[in-house]
Amino acid sequence: MAGVGTLMVDWDRWPLHQKRGNHAFVKLFLFVFLLGFSFRVIFFFFSDSFASLPLSQPADVKDGRESLRDSQPVEDGVALEHRVEDSQKDKCDLFKGEWISNPSGPAYTNESCLFIESPQNCMKNGRPDTGYLYWRWKPYGCEVPQFDAKKFLDVMKDKSWAMIGDSILRNHVQSLICLLVKVEVPIEVYHDKMFRSRRWHFSAHNFTLSVIWSPFLVKAENFDHENGASSSIIDLHLDILDEKWISQYQNFNYILISGGPWFLRPAIYWENNKIIGCHSCQDKNNLSEISMEYSFRKALQLVFNFFAVSDHKPFILYRTYPVAHFENAEWNRGGTCNRTVPYKEGEFMGTDLEHLMRNVELDEFKNAAVNVARLKLLDTYKLSLLRPDGHSGPYRTFHPFDNKNNSVTIQNDCLHWCLPGPIDSWNELVMELVLNRS
Repeated sequence: MAGVGTLMVDWDRWPLHQKRGNHAFVKLFLFVFLLGFSFRVIFFFFSDSFASLPLSQPADVKDGRESLRDSQPVEDGVALEHRVEDSQKDKCDLFKGEWISNPSGPAYTNESCLFIESPQNCMKNGRPDTGYLYWRWKPYGCEVPQFDAKKFLDVMKDKSWAMIGDSILRNHVQSLICLLVKVEVPIEVYHDKMFRSRRWHFSAHNFTLSVIWSPFLVKAENFDHENGASSSIIDLHLDILDEKWISQYQNFNYILISGGPWFLRPAIYWENNKIIGCHSCQDKNNLSEISMEYSFRKALQLVFNFFAVSDHKPFILYRTYPVAHFENAEWNRGGTCNRTVPYKEGEFMGTDLEHLMRNVELDEFKNAAVNVARLKLLDTYKLSLLRPDGHSGPYRTFHPFDNKNNSVTIQNDCLHWCLPGPIDSWNELVMELVLNRS
């Protein structure tokens, strides 16, 4: 109180005109100070509140996620929720989500599409359960529209598309054609001796669709025998791209390319026309062991560098490493895949080998994306990881459990997909990436 009294005394000693003028000045100063302080508090309070709004979440209340729809302000007569939804679409990760029930079922049947090859025609081969047909992929925070065959073909008018890689790409191209035949049935205009590389033409749209068999993407020798095996170890030239696809590269407006599983096989590696080592070739003791991780990385670097320096710039999708769901044993030792419903998230995480190869391709893709402007990632790994029920399994062959086949060893295919089936969702993602997010 003493301090206060002293202040009062000192104040009263000032002349009256000075006291009145300074009193007004102090009042003005205090008013401005309090106004500024209040504004600062209010600004930071609302600034923190807005920053905490989950703008990347869906606008409706779904699966426990918070809704913004009821609290959106209006600006210039337009609800901000529309801008939020547009922002969500841009930010939504198409490859993170869940499989949800789809009572309407697939867009086609194995009877309505005649382009399904026998090993993927599970229904015709006697698969008794059908539950795997009634799921659809739902990314968190957004929707992937159903595949629109008319829109796709209209956009692809006078264009050419190539799918380059291994048998998973052949599986994928069958799915795409089955989705398109509702609008137009193509004519096959080319196939190689083993029907591994093929080309179709949609004449009404002048659209050409090719699948090119190139499982290593680089030059490979001594592997492409009729029975799918090799009489000698594979020779891989890690510094030479496969002529089968680069010779046609200039013709394509769109490319979907992938690689991976074939690099697990024993092989001798070449660079600069010299053997540098081998992978898993026990009878070549004088050669240094080199991991398949090295060869896969070198091949991807070569592919992506080719895209970067080429004058021709097609739209390119790189599809990630495939998922296998063999249980109880490896594929060649009696492994099976008998599940009839999807996994729940976290129930199955994939194999260490898959993650190793996936990390290689993600690293190389990230490096390449800086230099290849029209390159996008089609990351099908995580969504496929949850679908052990969608493989051909024992139904890769016709009625494998008939009495007449009991004496034959049943082999399961837990890598390729039944058609129709989960792989159809890949084409919905392709359409979203190419037509809506390019």
